[in-house]
Amino acid sequence: MKPPKRLRIVLIVLALSAVTLGAWSIFAPRQTAQFAEAMGAQSRKTGKADKASVPVNVARATYQDVPVAIAALGAVQAWQSDLIRTQVNGKLLKVNVAEGAFVKAGQLLAQVDPAPYRAALLQAQGALARDSALLANAQLDLKRYEQLAQTHSIAQQQVDTQGAVVKQDEGLVELDQGQVAAAQVNLDYCNITSPVTGRVGVRLTDAGNLVSTTDTVGIIVVNQLSPIAVTFTVPEGDFQRLLTLTEGFRKPLVTQAFSQENGTLLDTGVLTVADNKVDQATGTVQLKAKFNNSHQNLWPGQFVNVRLTVQTLEHVISIPAAAVNEGPQGAFTYVVGPDRKAKMRPIKVQVTQDAVAVIQDGIKEGDTVVTDGQVSLAPGSTVAVRGGGGGGGDAGGHAHARKPQTP
Repeated sequence: MKPPKRLRIVLIVLALSAVTLGAWSIFAPRQTAQFAEAMGAQSRKTGKADKASVPVNVARATYQDVPVAIAALGAVQAWQSDLIRTQVNGKLLKVNVAEGAFVKAGQLLAQVDPAPYRAALLQAQGALARDSALLANAQLDLKRYEQLAQTHSIAQQQVDTQGAVVKQDEGLVELDQGQVAAAQVNLDYCNITSPVTGRVGVRLTDAGNLVSTTDTVGIIVVNQLSPIAVTFTVPEGDFQRLLTLTEGFRKPLVTQAFSQENGTLLDTGVLTVADNKVDQATGTVQLKAKFNNSHQNLWPGQFVNVRLTVQTLEHVISIPAAAVNEGPQGAFTYVVGPDRKAKMRPIKVQVTQDAVAVIQDGIKEGDTVVTDGQVSLAPGSTVAVRGGGGGGGDAGGHAHARKPQTP
């Protein structure tokens, strides 16, 4: 008896499904393994290529004018600072300027009660007038005695005595004149004026207080801010260089003052004077530079970074200082050729200033040097320039680029 037609169809479908599952279980693992093996090979191939090229940063050697400078820590101080004190004793009547005000030389700052000194001047003037009258009378008597003596009417001794009286009165008049001048000076001292043009600080003594010539506190301080000074020290070796370059500090040297906070240039001045001795404790010499300070960027008591330009090396080959390496045989750098191969080349560095190295020998203009990534390099290594550039930037720093001169 044959099975029904519907049952035969179901059995055929089940048989085909079983065959398909069996074939997939045999071939699928093999294909998966082949795909994984192919991906691993590609990954290993890619990793090998990446490992062969060393990523680096580069820059080109260029001709530049490189200013050589000495850096130091400087302290700003007023070009002239005056503690205003009284030269007479008395009551301080008034302080005529506000705190923080700018004053000119000769401007009235404060007043001491002048009444006692005006009275003393009046007394001295009275004594002078009295003694001047006595002198005039004595001189008249002397003339009469001299005439009488010519006729032998009086003794010569009386004439000589009267001459001595005249000289005595002349001395008294001179003494009185000195007393008048002294009283006038004291009266003038009651008006206290500024000796310099500058800025007034915080008031130290208020009006109404008694002031004396023995006071050490003073009334106010006036600081001259324009010009202003910056003092700093340099090692003895640098001092000898400066001494030679300035011909004994007779030639000015450009000096710059920079902010310690953000490195902003505050002002430019000139070196004016060097101390007359070397500090034996530190082996340094103190220098003083003068700044116009027209914008009032420098303030007494402020600390600044000082840059003293010693000389400018003109038209020299320069590379970034980061490209210079030190080895057992001396300084060297890695030069990248057109084939992207790094070659170790010995160099002779003349001077390093900030981020720029001046090369005396071993590098020519246009050479591409490695500035970062040298640790992973070996002679002959293939490099991959970061950023995709082939040459990078120039030496940078504080130097000024200039084209080669035509011979």
